[in-house]
Amino acid sequence: MIIEKANYYGNPNIGIYVYANDKIALVPKDAEEKLVNLVKSTLNVPVLRISIADTNVINILIVGNNKGILLPHIAREHEYRKIKQEFEGNVAVVETRFTALGNVCLVNDKAALIHPQAYEELAKFVKDFLEVEVVEKGLINDIPTVGSAAYVNNVGGLVHPDATEKDLEILSDLFRVKIDIGTVNFGIGFIKSGLVGNSTGLLVGERTTGPEIMRISRVFGNG
Repeated sequence: MIIEKANYYGNPNIGIYVYANDKIALVPKDAEEKLVNLVKSTLNVPVLRISIADTNVINILIVGNNKGILLPHIAREHEYRKIKQEFEGNVAVVETRFTALGNVCLVNDKAALIHPQAYEELAKFVKDFLEVEVVEKGLINDIPTVGSAAYVNNVGGLVHPDATEKDLEILSDLFRVKIDIGTVNFGIGFIKSGLVGNSTGLLVGERTTGPEIMRISRVFGNG
C-alpha cells in the first residue's frame, strides 16, 4: 500500500477535494498538474477533472465504492453525465434533503453505515446503486456524521480517536476489515478531511506526521 502526502493549493485537507475508488479518481477542475499526477501514480486509476454542484469539495458531496457513485440533488446534469460516461459503474442522483452525502455515509464494497437521520432517505439508494450487502444506521461514539469521522475501503479502516472499543468491533464486523483509531494532519480526528484512497494507495494531508502515517500503514496492511 503506497502512502503519499498531498495538498490542494497548499490546503492539507485533501480528503475534502478528491474522491477515489479502485476504478477512478475525481479531482477539482482546477487541480494542479502535480496533484493530478500524484493521484494517478499513487492510486493507479484514471483521473477525471470535475465539479460537483459547481464546487470543488467533491468528496464531501458524493459517496461511492467500486460498484457505484451517488451524487446529491444539487449536482448539475452535465456533471452527472460526465461521471456516468467515465465510470464503469452505477451513477445516480439522490433526491433527499441531504447534500453532503460523503459526510453522512461511510461505505466500502461490503457494507454501509449511515447517519441515523439520513438513513430512511438514503438506505435504498445505497443498497441499490452501491450494491452493498448490509446497510446500517448508527453513530461513531456520539458523532452522527460517520462519513467525516472515518475512512474505510476494502483493505482497512481508520476512525476518529473518540471511537470506543465497542465501536471498533462493530465497524470491523460490519465492513469486514481491520479498523483502528487514528488521526491525520497533526492530530485531526475527522479522518475523511485528510485521507483518501483505494485498495492500491492512500493520499494523506501534507501535515500528517510520521507516527500518524505509521499507524495508517499498519491499519492498511503494511506491517
